[in-house]
Amino acid sequence: MNIACLDMEGIVTPEIWIAFAEATGIPEFKRTTRDEPDYDKLMRWRIDLLKEKGLGLREIQEVIATIDPLEGAKEFLDELKKHMQVIILSDTFEEFAQPLMAKLGWPTIFCNSLDVSEDGFITSHRMRCADSKLTTVRGLQSIGYDTIATGDSYNDLDMIRASKAGFLFRSPEKIREDNPDLPAFEEYDDLLEAFIKAASL
Repeated sequence: MNIACLDMEGIVTPEIWIAFAEATGIPEFKRTTRDEPDYDKLMRWRIDLLKEKGLGLREIQEVIATIDPLEGAKEFLDELKKHMQVIILSDTFEEFAQPLMAKLGWPTIFCNSLDVSEDGFITSHRMRCADSKLTTVRGLQSIGYDTIATGDSYNDLDMIRASKAGFLFRSPEKIREDNPDLPAFEEYDDLLEAFIKAASL
């Protein structure tokens, strides 16, 4: 039994923090897991920067409300679900993801959550579990699933490499160069074909 495990941002949605950086005019928020592999460290830095700039959850959610899934992403997910179960494994947060999941037809997503103060400021982040993507993939394998995974960033590599098959999708050149053995795709049709082929092995 096969199950597809997909990263969210960069795979089916734009990068939320990049959109937030552009909307606020604060370029520091463009730093993502493509730049900083340690997600916990990255989020603590983001929370400190939000506090410094006087920005809270409401401002982030206002930007998210304007974001649409990547072109072709919903069609890709709809077709992939005809061939296997699909789970989005993301380091994002429930408070961020819901509007985007609605636009994608409510696929299953495993993600994290935020602690927010009464005045709307993010005070901390709560990860669902340590090394959540890898831990989830191994958990799925422990109950009889073969996982097939895709992502674009450093924090996706462990789940990709632990899976029966795994692919990079629209990754930065540096990540592709550092992982030349991983098939890398730029178009949804090619990624879909790779998933279907891997599922038949």
